[in-house]
Amino acid sequence: MSVVLLIMALLLFAGAIVLLFEREVLAPAASLLGLTAVYFSGLLPLSPNMLITWLALTVIVMGVSYMQPAALMAQRRGVGYMLGGALAGMAVGVMAVSQSVSHEVSHAVLTVPLTVWYASLVAGALIGIFLSFLLYTRSPGGRDVGMSSGRFFTYVAAKGFPLAIAMIQPGLVLMLWLLTRG
Repeated sequence: MSVVLLIMALLLFAGAIVLLFEREVLAPAASLLGLTAVYFSGLLPLSPNMLITWLALTVIVMGVSYMQPAALMAQRRGVGYMLGGALAGMAVGVMAVSQSVSHEVSHAVLTVPLTVWYASLVAGALIGIFLSFLLYTRSPGGRDVGMSSGRFFTYVAAKGFPLAIAMIQPGLVLMLWLLTRG
């Protein structure tokens, strides 16, 4: 049963990525369902508190997203940049922590508290989203949502927060899998 739940989780995470380009307000829900499937599989040390926290964050972000103007929610500009930035940011954040761990001690990775890994994953994703959207505003298609337009922070919040919630959850699963596999 745990293999079925794991396959379902992977499909839901992939579906969340597709939804980011189609209807990003639903992407966090797909990711949360994937995280829930991983939790019930019992293959990774996910706590109920983590699941409840991600449920609350997902509900809040989806609720705020539904309140956005329809014209803003219909736009997809810069989402690919932000997705790449989130993935790169999570990777850099986790690698930064792993590089700070002494490699001379056996199992040194496990001596770093999980909260430090978790924080580096989240911070890396958020910084990556912000910087990649800033990079997008330098392209011809993104000039009208640049910093000087007054719409930069509105747009990056409307698109970036659902993207962050949708991408950090599979990133968390991957990070836990890597940490438990040594």
